Amino acid sequence: MAKSEKQKQKLLVLLDILKKYSDNEHGVTLSQISEKLEEEGIKSERKSLYDDLRTLKYYGYEIQGTRKNGKYYYSLIEREFDLPELKLLVDAVQVSKFISEKRSNELIRKIEGLASKYQATKLQRQVYVANRLKTSYESVYYNIDDINIAINNNNKIKFEYYEWTLKGKMELRQNGIKKDISPWALTWDDENYYMVAFDGESQTIKHYRVDKMRKIQIVNELRDGRKLFDKFDMAIYAKKVFGMFTGDEQNVKIQFDNSLIGVVMDRFGKDVMIIPKDRQTFVINVKVNVSNMFFGWIIGLGDKVKILDPPNVVEKMHGEIKRLNSQYGLE
Repeated sequence: MAKSEKQKQKLLVLLDILKKYSDNEHGVTLSQISEKLEEEGIKSERKSLYDDLRTLKYYGYEIQGTRKNGKYYYSLIEREFDLPELKLLVDAVQVSKFISEKRSNELIRKIEGLASKYQATKLQRQVYVANRLKTSYESVYYNIDDINIAINNNNKIKFEYYEWTLKGKMELRQNGIKKDISPWALTWDDENYYMVAFDGESQTIKHYRVDKMRKIQIVNELRDGRKLFDKFDMAIYAKKVFGMFTGDEQNVKIQFDNSLIGVVMDRFGKDVMIIPKDRQTFVINVKVNVSNMFFGWIIGLGDKVKILDPPNVVEKMHGEIKRLNSQYGLE
């Protein structure tokens, strides 16, 4: 590249230098800036650097000059992301089971590139991706992209749906060819990504784990289920569907010990109606998908919770307790 062409890049390279070598606690001198520009084949003079720094300031970058030990140090103060925000992003990538270890490391390196080299070392100290429970399926990224494209373009999709076998491999599920699916939303639950969609065959709302989907194809047909999804609330749906396991949706009356108010708020949200029953307990009425996961949640709370109504759900709870007693030889 000709020298004149490199000179045209001077402002961009100067900005990169400030991003990499300065932050709230560190700065670079004009001499250091000049040396780093020279390494890129760009010549600079002190007066022109002053002009360049002013230009970046006028454009909106917050650049601060500080005198220290008789020298002036220049720092880029305001960034797209603060260090706590970058740490939050790194944490999210680390705990995400649907992102493979390889992809996680690539993403974290990119996140580190948004910080100065000094801040990046603070991010690296909290990186523990190895040996975490991670998917080995590399195409989850592309699955999410395909689903988003279909949603944005109002198209149906078709795909193959897989499941784990006892051999530790993913194989196509029975009836795993899904052809008439209208995707409407993506949600993240229990560290997994799910697609919420309208199933044209059953005429119901269903959800599918994105990392178990294969060979997604966008179909040139408009989506179905708009009337259902016009009044659909993803947050409410996630609260009703315990662990994203399906079941019959029913209104259930549950009694809790007062000490479990935090558990109830975390599960059903702060808008749930709390009805005091006596000095020690309260009652709520909520819609849930009655499934084994729901009963497991109830059992896990021990003697501080009790299903009161409706009778058929109470009866199912009795059956689940009997089944567990039998399974562990208590009958």
